[in-house]
Amino acid sequence: MFVIVSCQKEDTDGIPAYIKIDTITLDDGNTTSNITDAWVYVNDQLQGVYELPAKFPVLEEEVQTLRIKAGIKANGIASSRIPYPFYTSYFKDVNFTPNESRTISPTTNYLENAEFEFEDFEGNSEKLAITPISDVNYEKLTENSNSFAFASLSSDTLFTFEIATDSLTNLPQAGAPVFLELDYKSNTQFLVGVYVNYPQSVIQKDLLWITPKQDWNKIYVNLTSTISEGINASSFKVFIGMKRDFSLTENTLSFDNLKVVY
Repeated sequence: MFVIVSCQKEDTDGIPAYIKIDTITLDDGNTTSNITDAWVYVNDQLQGVYELPAKFPVLEEEVQTLRIKAGIKANGIASSRIPYPFYTSYFKDVNFTPNESRTISPTTNYLENAEFEFEDFEGNSEKLAITPISDVNYEKLTENSNSFAFASLSSDTLFTFEIATDSLTNLPQAGAPVFLELDYKSNTQFLVGVYVNYPQSVIQKDLLWITPKQDWNKIYVNLTSTISEGINASSFKVFIGMKRDFSLTENTLSFDNLKVVY
């Protein structure tokens, strides 16, 4: 008696593989980041947008090209999630096996052609100054070997703190992305905006009131539309302002790593 055994391929149609991503790391020295999401592509087709940490299914088999973009909350708003336009994509060829899980640890960096106006308060030449309406100046403090700016309003007669960058003359327009990155902590809300400098006038554009944070936080403020709308402007200044809130004994704002990216 002869027994013939036929080997049939297991039917794996519809059984996904799984990818796990805990974090996306910005590989840029001591530069801070606040990457909240992974924008996942397989063979350049969007698979989905996943809040980190994430584990998600992929209905693919064999070796495919995985591409991951680092996502942020533009203006700190959860409903405004975007892939950050100045971070590089992470690529990896992955062998997808149905019902198997694989952990990926993506890294990213700034695009080579990204330009910066940067102030981290570590040197002696600072690129910020108080504006004419500011009642107080900031001081530079050091905590855990890191220097940062600190401003306080506690008097009944001092109502306003405001600083602005040097004049920025090379910012792109026509819809090209421009962002402000900022590390901060505060016990009161504060304002971020832009002074648009025309040959005969200056226009103040108030963009975003930022809510208090007890611990250090990073925010990405989208300046794109404001800069693009400033047609014929000779330059721009990004400003940060705080008003006295008399419901508090003292209003405080700490900020660091101010970076205009374009």
